[in-house]
Amino acid sequence: MFRKISMSQRRSNIEIVAEILRIAKKGAKKTRIVYGANLNFKMLGEYLAKLEKAGLVVRSQNNGGLIKTTEKGKEYLQQFYGLKKFGVA
Repeated sequence: MFRKISMSQRRSNIEIVAEILRIAKKGAKKTRIVYGANLNFKMLGEYLAKLEKAGLVVRSQNNGGLIKTTEKGKEYLQQFYGLKKFGVA
């Protein structure tokens, strides 16, 4: 019914969001997220704007621009990994 995504196929937006949230769990700067999630800065900016609007991440202005996953973002990750465990995500 569902097929596993091979490394040669593109990642879905859901997978990219989960990767960003995972990296930012303990707090991370943009550069760390770009390299860790294999994105470019333009793409990251677009994702961060959406994630911040949705309340999944917060950007710290006084802490060098640190990006951190919120509790809501951590719930997203739990749901994502739950679905992935069943081969859905």
